[in-house]
Amino acid sequence: MAHEPNSHFQPSWYSAFESAGTEGREQQQRAFDRLWRAFMGARVLVAVVLALLQVFLLVSGISGSLPLTGLSGLYLVFTVLVLVFLRPRHQGRVPPLHWLMTIGVDVATFAIMQSMQTGAVNYTPLFALPVLLGAILGPLTLALGTAASVTLVLLLDAWMASNGLSSQDTTRFVQTGLAGTGLFLVALLAHQLAIRLAREEALAASSQAAARAQARVNEVIIDNLSIGVLVVDLHGVVRNANPAAQHMLMGDRYPEGARLLLSARNGWEHLAALVSDTFAAGQPLETETTIEHDDRPSQRLLARTRLTASEGRRAGLCVLFLEDLREVEARVRTEKLASMGRMSAAVAHEIRNPLTAITQANALLDEEVKEPAQKRLTGMIEQNATRLSRIVDDILNVARVQPSQSAGGAPVVPLDASVRVITGEWNAQVQPGHRLGVHTHAPKVQVAFEPEHLRRLMVNLLDNAERHASAQPASIRVITQPSGAEHVRLSIWSDGPPLEATVLRHLFEPFFSSESRSSGLGLFICRELCQRYGAHIAYQRTQLDQREGNEFYVLLPLAAPPARHSRPPQQAA
Repeated sequence: MAHEPNSHFQPSWYSAFESAGTEGREQQQRAFDRLWRAFMGARVLVAVVLALLQVFLLVSGISGSLPLTGLSGLYLVFTVLVLVFLRPRHQGRVPPLHWLMTIGVDVATFAIMQSMQTGAVNYTPLFALPVLLGAILGPLTLALGTAASVTLVLLLDAWMASNGLSSQDTTRFVQTGLAGTGLFLVALLAHQLAIRLAREEALAASSQAAARAQARVNEVIIDNLSIGVLVVDLHGVVRNANPAAQHMLMGDRYPEGARLLLSARNGWEHLAALVSDTFAAGQPLETETTIEHDDRPSQRLLARTRLTASEGRRAGLCVLFLEDLREVEARVRTEKLASMGRMSAAVAHEIRNPLTAITQANALLDEEVKEPAQKRLTGMIEQNATRLSRIVDDILNVARVQPSQSAGGAPVVPLDASVRVITGEWNAQVQPGHRLGVHTHAPKVQVAFEPEHLRRLMVNLLDNAERHASAQPASIRVITQPSGAEHVRLSIWSDGPPLEATVLRHLFEPFFSSESRSSGLGLFICRELCQRYGAHIAYQRTQLDQREGNEFYVLLPLAAPPARHSRPPQQAA
C-alpha cells in the first residue's frame, strides 16, 4: 500500500537539493548514497571489532561469553548483508524499512550487549552510531527519537543494576542522565551541521552547473564568431583557437588537438612578434598583417591583442583577435554607402519634380517637330528621362518601406510565357549569344506578379549572371519548374566561380557590392520585389550538367487563374 507524504516529518538534510529540479534530485540521491555507504561501512567495522573482541575475551578466559560472541557474529553478518544488498532511495519522506533494519537493530544489539556485560567493558559509546545515523541521514524527529530510545535503554539498564538508593546507584543514574543529555545534544548539533553542509554542497553544485552552462554558452559564441580568436601563452604557444582563426591561418589543414608555436611557423613570425611585444608592453596592441598561404591567395588581416589578468606569479595569457580586412573594409563601405543612400533618397525626391517637367516639355516638343532628326532627339530625351525616372523610383523604393501587395491585388500572368518574352528582350539587348539557355517546364502555371516588376527581377538576375558567367555555351540557364503543390521555382544559373564568404554574408543588403562600379541595389531590389508578392529568393551553389555554378532561385506562390488573364510582357520592337 502506498504511503502519502507525512507533513509532520521535518525534511532531512539532503532535501536541500529538492528545489533544483532533476539535476538537484540526482545530486540529492548521490549525496544520500555516498553517506549511506559510509555509515554502513562504519557499522561493518564496528561489528568486526566487536566480534574480534568477544572472540579474544572468550579464548583468553578473561570475561568472555558465548552468547555475546554469537550475538556479535550475527550482528557482523547482518551489517554485511545490509551493506551489500540494501539500497534505499529518498522518496520525499523517510521510508521506515531501512531505518528499522539499521537504527532499530543497532540499538537492540548494543542494549543486549550492555545488559549482558560481565566484565569492565562498557558498550555505551556505541550508541552514538545509531544516533548519528538518524541525525545525519534522517529527519530531526528520527534523530531525537533515537536519542530518547537510547536514553531509556540506559536508564532501564541502570535501574536493573541498582540495589537501592545507595550513593553508587545515584552516581550511576546521574551518569546515565548526562549521557542521555549528551546524546540529545549530539543529535541536534549533528543534524544542524549536516543541514548546513548540505546547503553549502547544494549551492556549490548549483554554482558549478551554472559555470558549466556559461562555459558552454561561451564556447558556442566563440566557435560561431566570424572573428578569429587565439589564446597564446608567454612562450608563443597557441593554447586554443576557434574555427574562424583556424581557417584564417591554415584552412582545413589545422591539426586538431595540437598546440602550435607561432614563431615556428613560416609566415607567422609577425604574429609571434606582436604577442611578444604585447607581453613586454603590458598593454593591448594592434596591426595590419598578411598571411601567406601555399594553396590559396594571401589574406590581409587586422590583428589585435588583449592580455588576461595574471594569477599570482604566473603570467596571464594573450588573446589574439584576427579579422579579415576585406570584411572590415566592406563593412565600412556599407556604412558609407548606406549614409550616401539616405542622402541619395533626398536628392532623388528633389530630382523627380524637374524630371517630370522635362518629360512633359519633351512631349510637347515632340508634337511640334516634324523632321526625322529632331524626332530622334526627342526620342533620346524620352528614353533617358524614363531611365532616370526608374533610377529615382529604385532609390525611393529602397528608402521607404513598401507595403506587401496581396495576391488578389496583383495581376495574374502565365509564368513560362512571361519568362520567354523577358529573356527574349534581354537576349536582344545584351546579345549573350550561345551562352543563354531557357528551359520552361511550367506551361500551365500562373503567378500573381506585376509584369514590370517580374521583368525587373529577371533582368537584374540575368545581368548579375552575365557578369560572372564564362564564355562557354549554355553558361547561363533560366529554368522554371513546379515546386510542391503551392509554389513554382524560377532559377537563373551561371557557371561563375563560387562567392566568397564575406560576400555571402551581405548578399542581399542594400549598397553592398563586390564590384566598385556597382551601386549594390540590384539584389536588394530583387528581394524587396519578391517580398512584396509573397515570393522567396535565395542563393545556392549547385551543379548542372556536371558543372558547378551559382544559382539564384525564386519560389513563387501559385495563383488561381482569373476569368480574364493579363497578357504577358510584349516583345519589344
